[in-house]
Amino acid sequence: MPIRKLPEAPPSIHLLGPTVFLVALGVGMGESYMWPRLVLIFGPEIRWLFLIGVTLQAVVMLEMARYAMATGESIFSGAARVAKPVMWFFFITAIAVYIWPGHLSAGAAALEQITGIPWYVSGCAGLLLVGVVFTMAKVIYSLLENVLSILIGLLVVGTAVIASLVGNLQDLTSTIAGMFHFGYFPEAAMSPEWFPVVVGAIAFAGPSGMQQMWYTLHLRDSGAGMGSHIPRIRGLRHAGEEEAMPSRGFMFDTDDPAEMAKWRGWRRWVTFDALLLFWGVTMLVTISFTVLAQSASRENPDVKTLIETGEREAALTAMSDAFSSAGSPVLGTVFLGFIALIGLNATLGLFDSFSRGQADMTYNFVPGAKRFGISRLYAAFLWGVILFGILILLFGPADGPSAILDVLAFLSTFAMGAYCVVLLLVNNRMLPKPIRPRWWSNLIIGLGAFFYLGMLFYSLVQFGVVVS
Repeated sequence: MPIRKLPEAPPSIHLLGPTVFLVALGVGMGESYMWPRLVLIFGPEIRWLFLIGVTLQAVVMLEMARYAMATGESIFSGAARVAKPVMWFFFITAIAVYIWPGHLSAGAAALEQITGIPWYVSGCAGLLLVGVVFTMAKVIYSLLENVLSILIGLLVVGTAVIASLVGNLQDLTSTIAGMFHFGYFPEAAMSPEWFPVVVGAIAFAGPSGMQQMWYTLHLRDSGAGMGSHIPRIRGLRHAGEEEAMPSRGFMFDTDDPAEMAKWRGWRRWVTFDALLLFWGVTMLVTISFTVLAQSASRENPDVKTLIETGEREAALTAMSDAFSSAGSPVLGTVFLGFIALIGLNATLGLFDSFSRGQADMTYNFVPGAKRFGISRLYAAFLWGVILFGILILLFGPADGPSAILDVLAFLSTFAMGAYCVVLLLVNNRMLPKPIRPRWWSNLIIGLGAFFYLGMLFYSLVQFGVVVS
């Protein structure tokens, strides 16, 4: 890679940045829907698995950032440097996993309870809205950062306030204690019906699937580290203003003490993001929703039975009733509105990220693709996944929005185990020794690969199922 200067790092303590994308994806259907549903069935003690999942993802985020900030390349390019078939594996996996509009469909199910509009109709309308917004944007990263920051702020503050009104001190105490109930795993969770759902929920503890890999592209577009030397992706309407993309990333001089001092500044900056903004905000929101789930079980004692007998959307109704118990039926509608907002919020981040990742790999590794420009490739993948998502909503094989979400969650687990392996190879083989990860970081990432892939193959061997 050509050698260039590393820019000065911004202050470590900050409010906005590329982590807003991971928070938007992390604070999604896992925290607001899948985990509260598990709490309604198995109790708050099951949350120790969430603590492990989100903590592991914080470490993964730091290690994904290492390569992206050091080179200005995505982790996909790093994977191609190890072996191009590895990169193409993720290209195919992204298409296989993210044809499922799981987040939006679950949000649309909540909207159906407010408006009566069938979930697949509002889901299709939401997909088209996402496409129009991204097509009209001048610089897509800037638009998304602003929109997602507002949506996340509304979600965090709103759920915390409502949960404090609905829940009580005992709910909060049991929620926090449940995070440290290590080893708790009820017998019912080992059934073919629920074990794959639990596995998928662990994958959804924070950003799931390939979202951590796509984070490297958001880092690059934000100008983090050597990403400052890489042009940004534009909306299709402004694709003609695109600057030429370099054919490879850049490296700074790791033998220069001044450059290494700037590198340590960038690591402090992204560590603040990982520990406080990502881990902290995700944990705060899921605590709020767990308190709400326990309140819901009091308001609707039969909700557990309904969910166990297949009425999984009953969790939404029960939690909406818990909101209403705070003093007004309007609050129940507010909760359902939050779920619909989360579905749209996560879809904005997911579809943008999917299109970025596929466009990045196509632009750099498909012969002749560069003549189209990365912004046009981005638009092609965006509208492709939108149209396919509409077909899935209207004619897909899954039975209802909850089933679509479970499919997406479990398939995500496989991608996460695979990217942990790739991350170890890229950071320890492709980076200069002075900026490679520490041994303890490699150990945690290695355990992550074993954790995700081990649960996946155990489910296949033990139960013969991938999703129930």
